[in-house]
Amino acid sequence: MAKEEFISQRNKTDTSVLRNRKIHSSTGESSQSPITPVAKDNSIQNAGRLSEDDTQSSNGSSSQFFGGGSNESPSKLLLMLVVGLSFSTRLYKITEPPHVCWDETHFGKMGSYYINRTFFFDVHPPLGKMLIGLAGYMTGYDGTFPFIKPGDKYEHHNYWGMRGLCAVLGSFLPIFAYLIVLELSQSHSAALITATLLIFDTGCITISQYILLDPILMFFIMAAVLSMVKFSQHRYGPFTAPWWLWMVLCGVNLAGALGVKFVGLFIILLVGLNTICDLWRLLGDLNLSLMEIAKHFLARVVGLILLPLFLYVTIFAIHFVVLNKSGPGDGFFSSAFQSRLIGNNLHNASMPEYLAYGSTITVKNLRIAGGYLHSHWHLYPEGVGAKQQQVTAYLHKDYNNLWLVHRQDENDTQSETPDLVRHGDIIRLEHKETTRNLHSHLHEAPLTKKHLQVTGYGSNGTGDTNDLWQVEVCGGRKGELVKVLRSKVRFLHRATGCVLYSSGKTLPKWGWEQVEVTCSPYLKETPSSQWNIEDHINPKLPNISLSVLKPSFLEILLESHIVMLRGNSGLKPKDNEMNSKPWHWPINYQGLRFSGVNETEYRVYLLGNPVVWWINLASLGLYLIMVAMASVVIQRGFSLGRKRKEHSRVLTRGGGLLLLGWLLHYIPFYTMGRVLYYHHYFPAMLFSSMLTGVTLDILLRSADLILPPPYSDWLQRGGQMVLLFSVLYSFYLFYPLSYGMTGPLAHEPGSVMAGLKWMESWEF
Repeated sequence: MAKEEFISQRNKTDTSVLRNRKIHSSTGESSQSPITPVAKDNSIQNAGRLSEDDTQSSNGSSSQFFGGGSNESPSKLLLMLVVGLSFSTRLYKITEPPHVCWDETHFGKMGSYYINRTFFFDVHPPLGKMLIGLAGYMTGYDGTFPFIKPGDKYEHHNYWGMRGLCAVLGSFLPIFAYLIVLELSQSHSAALITATLLIFDTGCITISQYILLDPILMFFIMAAVLSMVKFSQHRYGPFTAPWWLWMVLCGVNLAGALGVKFVGLFIILLVGLNTICDLWRLLGDLNLSLMEIAKHFLARVVGLILLPLFLYVTIFAIHFVVLNKSGPGDGFFSSAFQSRLIGNNLHNASMPEYLAYGSTITVKNLRIAGGYLHSHWHLYPEGVGAKQQQVTAYLHKDYNNLWLVHRQDENDTQSETPDLVRHGDIIRLEHKETTRNLHSHLHEAPLTKKHLQVTGYGSNGTGDTNDLWQVEVCGGRKGELVKVLRSKVRFLHRATGCVLYSSGKTLPKWGWEQVEVTCSPYLKETPSSQWNIEDHINPKLPNISLSVLKPSFLEILLESHIVMLRGNSGLKPKDNEMNSKPWHWPINYQGLRFSGVNETEYRVYLLGNPVVWWINLASLGLYLIMVAMASVVIQRGFSLGRKRKEHSRVLTRGGGLLLLGWLLHYIPFYTMGRVLYYHHYFPAMLFSSMLTGVTLDILLRSADLILPPPYSDWLQRGGQMVLLFSVLYSFYLFYPLSYGMTGPLAHEPGSVMAGLKWMESWEF
């Protein structure tokens, strides 16, 4: 029965029926999901019992608790105020500074790639960069700015559209937070506390004003949470238009969050847990038939699984269609993948079909992001095996990837038709640029223990017996020809019996952070020990077309995800690179320099408003204490008034949902081995701020536990004013960090930040 119909009949409802529904109905208190919003449940639960409290409003809670929430006009005015402040603080000075700041050098460049349709590689899914490129294109940016390094002047290039997109999406974050908390608590004061914390947080302002993925990601996260909460509030009218609308919007935003960054998986997990609890509640509703429960289940499968999956795949389909030209990302992908890119040497290319002696080739490892067999003039350093020429795997196309194929005992004869290389042949590979042979010996590899070192040895093609390698076509027979691109080949070292191997590990700076190549004693066939011949140049052989190698969409979709995941896992901290630890983030231990270093430069520093972040941190502990106290009181059987019960429900259910959101977006970073930065905490910070709004509002509304009216009301209003003043005054002190500053540094006299370096770790 719809909510409105139920309420209209409340005066006719029999007391015994109410008792029965409390036990069995899906609207009953005992069957509520622990993480489902509940504020509107009480309109159903308390129907027919208005006589118990004449002050109760039509939605089942006292008008005092709602802060006048039954009046729509103040509600609209408050929302308009939040909207105005949010947009004005984010769009203010959006074009300053007029140069590249921090990661704009990456994401602005990737936006340019979309405009130019140039293929590139990034560790994140493509939606965020696609939207940045679209915003630039729609506002007149032509994609020609190079985005080489932070500090480069934009000059005449039209960059404001890309920044504007991020700022507009970032402006929705306080608005969404206001609406979420209002739905969960049905308290305008709780929603206003939340919105105030986010509107006047210097960190949220800064991260929203530049060409970054973070505001786009957080927009979809918050939109998904709002849609989930709205959907839960319509559960008494299943399969109605609003019910479908909010579920579909939730699915769309889940796809959006995952389409920007893989951390979108955390919001998917939150929605998934909420959905599981919702279905469990429905299963316990004895008024629902199994067919009705099956309909609920299938509807959620369609709206929250199949729809997001379809949209997510569609994002990649658009990505592959738009980026159809060869670019800097080619080398991360397989030869077959590259053959679909216009301008790549494999696109509509033709080359000799079979490998021959005397050919110039490139050799690509079949491990995803395994790289091309590569060498250069640099030697291994002292103490790292033999001090011979380095051999690595390089992810980009380069002249130093070229090798010459020779027989084992002599240079190739100058015959009209060169001999072809066959399975079981013994060959030498001479590096074309340095003329040294591919070589291995009984020295340990640099990084992978128990593997042997691979080097470049000899001069002008002469070396020793450790330069000999046996060609083996995987699954082939002796005498079988080696097909270019299509044959999976292994190179077995004749002297030691090991196999040429790309470990996937990144060498230190002495190895130019390229991928380690070893000789593995483990002969099991794996992609790391398998290679294919990609480029093949031999003017004495006829060429064939390679168009037959183009992969299917599902193949390139799978490959792109494997490359992204391995790229993410390879983001290790580099020497002297600023790295952040998860325990730093909630205490606002250290910010991040966006622009400028010295007093003559325009300086922007990403740092959260200290008062806001420390209130959030304190509120986490306060929330746990309040929930524990409420649980003890209820467990001991103390009688609670309707107001206290409402507070308890909001704390445990609405607050529990927000706490779970914070945990899911924060705790996983402790398990990650990749390099971490301060900005990774901001999605969790949104949940923390919403939890703060709920917690402090209930704390202030509980003033009547220690003081009688009107003193309790005065204490409540006084506490709210102190909180508002503290946030506004701290914003007044720290706003130069967001909007930029020049002149003396914080430790120098005359600085706008003089005396505000409250922690030594702050670097402004």
